[in-house]
Amino acid sequence: MTKNKHLYHLALAGVLCAIGIVVPMFMPKIVLGPMSFTLASHVAIFLAMFISPAVAVAVCIGTTVGFFVTTPIIIALRAASHVVFAFLGAWYLRRHPETIEKPLSSMVFNVVIALIHAAAEVLVVTPFFVSGSLFSAEQLQNGFFTSVVLLVGLGTVIHSMIDYTISVLIWKPVSLAVQHTQKA
Repeated sequence: MTKNKHLYHLALAGVLCAIGIVVPMFMPKIVLGPMSFTLASHVAIFLAMFISPAVAVAVCIGTTVGFFVTTPIIIALRAASHVVFAFLGAWYLRRHPETIEKPLSSMVFNVVIALIHAAAEVLVVTPFFVSGSLFSAEQLQNGFFTSVVLLVGLGTVIHSMIDYTISVLIWKPVSLAVQHTQKA
């Protein structure tokens, strides 16, 4: 990769980190105990994933730092877990860039990435549930399946799939504009 392309990717990562930190401040949020689901909070990560594995990891790290400063530890650790799905997704897309353009392939990719995303977040949240910290007595009474598997797991799958769809809708015109400016 040329020095200019490295610099370009660094600049994109910086902009996407900023977007990833700012979006949760302004978008609608659903908070259920220590869980929060913010519309479009993963869009910057998905856009980074569409660019490259290195940009995806950089944006995950950058947004995680922002979350550690502004949110409870459990949410920041959930943000840190995004490195897993973002890297794997970006790695796959690097080898199969046509995935985003084909509706069926994109949908299957979306589901797989959402499942990986949810599994990583469930793994992060599980020790907090087992220790009883950051969960209310009611959530603990609801049990692991309801509080962690359904709330965090299924909630993250749905949230991830919505944010991926938003990202693809944004990416298609943006990528065309980027390709056009790179050719000029």
